Amino acid sequence: MFPFPSGGALEWAAAAAKGTQLPLPIMDESRIFETEAMTTRQDITAIDLSGTWQLSMLEGPHAASMRVPGDVHSALMAAGIIADPYVGRNELDVRWVAEADWAMERTFLVQPEMLEAAWYLDIGSIDTVASVYVNGVLVQDTDNCFRRYRPDVTEALKSGENTIRVVIHSAIAAGAARQAEQPFFVPWHEGNSPIANGNMLRKPQCHFGWDWNLAIAPLGIYAPIVLRKLEIARIEHVTTRQFHHADGSVDLYVTATFHAEEPGILPVHFSLDGERVRLDIGVNAGETVLTHLFHVDEPDFWWPAGHGQQAVSQVTVETPTESVTRSVGFRRVELLTDRDEAGSRFALRINGREIFCRGANWIPADALFSRVTKEGVRDLLQSAVDANMNMIRVWGGGFYEPDWFYDLCDEMGLMVWQDFMFACNLYPSTLEFLDNVTAEVDYQVRRLSSHPSIVLWCGDNELVGALTWFDVSRRDRDRYLVSYDRLNRTIELAMKKAAPGAIWWPSSPASGYLDFGDAWHADGSGDMHYWSVWHENKPFEDYRTVRPRFCSEFGFQSYTSMPVIRRFACERDMNIASPVMEWHQKNAGGNERIAATMFRSFRFPKDFPGFVYLSQVQQGLAIRTAVEYWRSLKPHCMGTLYWQLNDTWPVASWSSLDHGGGWKAMHYMVRRFFQPVAVAAIPSKDGLRIDLSVVNDTPEAVEVALVTYVVSLSGERRILRKVAGACGTDRPETLVSIDAVDLPDGTLLFWSFEASNGMRGEGHHAPAAYKTLDLAPSGLNVKATPRSDGSFDVLAAAHGLALYAMVEASIAGRWSDNVFDLTAGERKALVFTPSEPIADGAAPSFHAFDLHSCHAGPLSSGG
Repeated sequence: MFPFPSGGALEWAAAAAKGTQLPLPIMDESRIFETEAMTTRQDITAIDLSGTWQLSMLEGPHAASMRVPGDVHSALMAAGIIADPYVGRNELDVRWVAEADWAMERTFLVQPEMLEAAWYLDIGSIDTVASVYVNGVLVQDTDNCFRRYRPDVTEALKSGENTIRVVIHSAIAAGAARQAEQPFFVPWHEGNSPIANGNMLRKPQCHFGWDWNLAIAPLGIYAPIVLRKLEIARIEHVTTRQFHHADGSVDLYVTATFHAEEPGILPVHFSLDGERVRLDIGVNAGETVLTHLFHVDEPDFWWPAGHGQQAVSQVTVETPTESVTRSVGFRRVELLTDRDEAGSRFALRINGREIFCRGANWIPADALFSRVTKEGVRDLLQSAVDANMNMIRVWGGGFYEPDWFYDLCDEMGLMVWQDFMFACNLYPSTLEFLDNVTAEVDYQVRRLSSHPSIVLWCGDNELVGALTWFDVSRRDRDRYLVSYDRLNRTIELAMKKAAPGAIWWPSSPASGYLDFGDAWHADGSGDMHYWSVWHENKPFEDYRTVRPRFCSEFGFQSYTSMPVIRRFACERDMNIASPVMEWHQKNAGGNERIAATMFRSFRFPKDFPGFVYLSQVQQGLAIRTAVEYWRSLKPHCMGTLYWQLNDTWPVASWSSLDHGGGWKAMHYMVRRFFQPVAVAAIPSKDGLRIDLSVVNDTPEAVEVALVTYVVSLSGERRILRKVAGACGTDRPETLVSIDAVDLPDGTLLFWSFEASNGMRGEGHHAPAAYKTLDLAPSGLNVKATPRSDGSFDVLAAAHGLALYAMVEASIAGRWSDNVFDLTAGERKALVFTPSEPIADGAAPSFHAFDLHSCHAGPLSSGG
């Protein structure tokens, strides 16, 4: 036992309710049950106040029951006071909720002997500006959704029935009041945030809108509130830090921070997997820091998905009244930014191996907290892994996610790029605001830094670029740049103090440390956000003019899938220009851009479902064009994270997963072009040659056998060439180059490959726009057969050429594969697994699309 620098310790308050504590039953309506339970317990150390509270409008008629943790909108919806904001245009009808102040209240019982001890409230997350009362006594004001508060409530308690009341003030009013107090105006992005002044508050920024989210400024209590006994000392933080040795061993320093009101002797147990050590320590009034060293001789290492096992150990710190456990994975992480001929690198090295990062950006799993479940989030993250991703970026306009989210990433081998929660606005730099940020960063970094999945901490999302978005900051850049630097430096210092040795990146995008230039298109250095294809309506081929070192954002929109559209729209709304469909498109001009791009490449779709289908196919084509080319630049480019993985509600967006977790067409395509060993067709700039490039992101070199075909528009194929070659892990290889003249007019290039490690795949390249192809009817049809396990065998077949064939079910579920090509006479065996068991006699219907079937026929000449 010896002291260690106090940078690296944390605790998530809710976790303390687990372990050795025995919280009382939640008091809902059964007061008798709770009273009986309390009278049989002699040593009460915690009372979990989760459960049913009473919600009331502070100045208004509305009241309802509310589950805590939970959000106000969901409680009002359950009570029938408001309609579902996700349906139709109901969003407009519920914005009044955020303009009001709301009170949440419940009672709990305190035994007389409990008053002999000191007690505090453990408050995990309140959204956002709130006052907490116990028996009418103000015990805590809160103004940060991302902080934990632990006020002493000893003097406020009484024997018998006690009342806790949380009053949450309107974020809209609070934002306006704080803007008025600023020494100069601090602008926000009005296109993203139709509700003003969200940048004044430490609250999820996407709550005020965004170009994929609804704007209703939710509010609520998002973590358990627990009444805890302060017996000798409580655990404030538990953090870990690793030092690796040349012989492969690791020293793991576990640091615990304790808080006591007065000196005392505290027995503490430190555990690592099966090893357990007891230390009796003297604690002082205030904070006491204790570090214990575990030496691990031959640890199993934690690796990203596809590179090895995800070995995770458990570190536990216990006192007589509480226990805190942290997940730890033994691994080394380096961010390589060394200079080279192009500028400077941006690459991650894990355990001595450079890793090409394949993934997507993560936004909150739902717009309303009460609708987020661990099972639903697990499904979303599993879908990322199933599509061959090894990284997600937790974007800076949402939440620092709960511990179990990162536990899932640890388990699945998903590296996490973790933004701090600042996005797309300018922010205050007053002393009060920066002190609030310091406390937020200190808490969140200490809470999360032990997770092996978190490999990088990033200061913000697009705040440097935002300096150029507003008239006031363009006119007075120095003032706003200095203000930004104060905020960014505050985040950096707090982060490095809380987790010495963790990797810091100042902003995304950024060309480097202390570089305040616009990094939107910076081929030479740092990470890039490349949005010209979407926002500037450039063709997909434009991606091949860009050479990023690491592209952490790029994307293209599509409509959400038909089963999801039917959840929020009626039959009369099935038109992209209908008011409801336009309301479920939050990016200005988004529908027009989808349509304009579609008509560049495809013939006009014959109906609304065809429009939805084509939008998803072209979304996949856009992202595939970028990823395949950028992977072919390895190691110049070492990461592609597209925008975005998931949706917060049913909306037209850049996501590859529908709201609820269903796979759009693009996600099936992602699984192919993110495969660790993949083959891509890369046309030359002059269009005279098509290179078949193989990339290998696995740890070992592979041999690849490739067959290329010429395929006619009627679906007949003939072999063009067969080749084989090796591909190492450091850079791609061109297996064969096809001259464009080898593809006669009206034909396409197809290929299939198999690698020596068992990976295989296929694809096609169209030399001209699909709309120029006079496709014949493919005869695509599907036949479904139920299986005994509740899933369905689905056989797709075609007698002609079916491009981008997609089978859609009338109910939610997951396909073994989808969005594929069939040549004449080919069949494809699929398995469809419903998300929920279906009743007898209620079999789903299945419908198939391909490029020809969704096209409208020739228009009549009229008369």
